[in-house]
Order: sequence, then structure tokens, then C-alpha cells
Amino acid sequence: MQSHQHGINIEALLAHVPLFNELTADEIRRLARGTREVSAGRGDILFHKGDTPTGFHLLVYGQIKLAFTSPQGGEKVVDILGQGQTFGEAVMFMEKPYMVYAQALADSLLLHIAKTAILDELDADPRLGRKMIAGLSMRLHHLITDVESYSLHSGRQRIIGYLLRETLDDAEKTIIVTLPTNKGVIASRLNLTQEHFSRILHDLSQKGLIAVEGRRIHIPDVEKLRHHDQ
Repeated sequence: MQSHQHGINIEALLAHVPLFNELTADEIRRLARGTREVSAGRGDILFHKGDTPTGFHLLVYGQIKLAFTSPQGGEKVVDILGQGQTFGEAVMFMEKPYMVYAQALADSLLLHIAKTAILDELDADPRLGRKMIAGLSMRLHHLITDVESYSLHSGRQRIIGYLLRETLDDAEKTIIVTLPTNKGVIASRLNLTQEHFSRILHDLSQKGLIAVEGRRIHIPDVEKLRHHDQ
């Protein structure tokens, strides 16, 4: 992992982050002075569980996995992050070590926004504080939804929900979903073993509800899949 300059416009990138979209140009400029670029190659670790956070990250491009290792040695994926997402804000405020590790699933470019820069702007502009609270509340809502899904939904229901997560009720009848990463990582994200995940995909394929081609999954009838196993 490296920290160096790519010639990107840090101020422009920060200005497009929803968290910062009410800040003035001067405030963005001050934040940019406390921001550095971080390059991560596929497989690189950004931080380990137990490391002390000094700020939080914005993913410019690439893909990052947040995970921890169980006492038995198995990996549990907490989240898979894509372009434009931020992570690490909550633990930064808690002044406690990271509870997960972050690893690049693809070559990635990130911005690291220093905690000191954020605290200075929070003192100067309470609107940023409200934005950060709203963002962290949304994360908590997603976390509770995940726990509810693990507790109340079958593995099949979780996978169907994942495949249709970005599909609205009035969406087109046929869609193609491209899995963002390998099946093992997604299975862990859904609290399933890779074997269970693969069995369910195979079962849905046998029923004609999906057709799997590597990471591309063809769904010929969205409504039929949506109402399967309900």
C-alpha cells in the first residue's frame, strides 16, 4: 500500500461526497489540506483489526472488504464497499481500535481524511455534524436490517434479496446482475457458507429462476424470483 500523488483533484472529489455537500469552498479547501491519497493493490490490507484510526476513508475507485476473523479462523465479511463510499467514521469518533480489517478486493484509490481536519470543521460548522450523524444512523439502520435478515430469513431468501437489492417493483421483467466480487466473499457477507451459497444458486438455476455465467446472473422473470420461497 502506498501514499502518493496521482494528480487528482482532491477538493473536487471531497465536494462530491454527500457528507460534505453543504460545506463552502473554503471549508472543502481546509479539509483537502488534511487529506492524502492512498493506493492499494488487490489483496493489500489498509488497516488491521486493533490498529488505531487517525481518520476515515473515501473510496475513489476500486473495491474494499471489511471483515474480521473468528476464533476458529474463519472469515466474516461485514461489508463490501464500492466507489464513492466512506468508512471508518464511527470508530474514529470512538477513539478505539478498529474492530475489523480492511482489504482491497481490486486495485483501489482512496482518500484518507484526517480526524483533526474533521474535528476542526465540526467545531466551525454544525451542519457537518448533522450530516455525519445522519450517515452513521443510516449505517446502523442497514446493520439492524442485516441482523433481522440473518435471524428471520432463510438462506434462499437472503440470496434472492441480495440479487434484487437494486431492483424496484416496477423494474423491467428481465435483468442481468453482475456480482461485485467472488461468491465466497458474498456468501460471508450474507452469513452463509460458500457451499450453502453455491447450492442455493444451483437450486435456483435448476428451477429456471436464474442462469449463472461466472459472476453474471441472468434473471428471466424478476417477479417470479421475487415471490419464490415467500
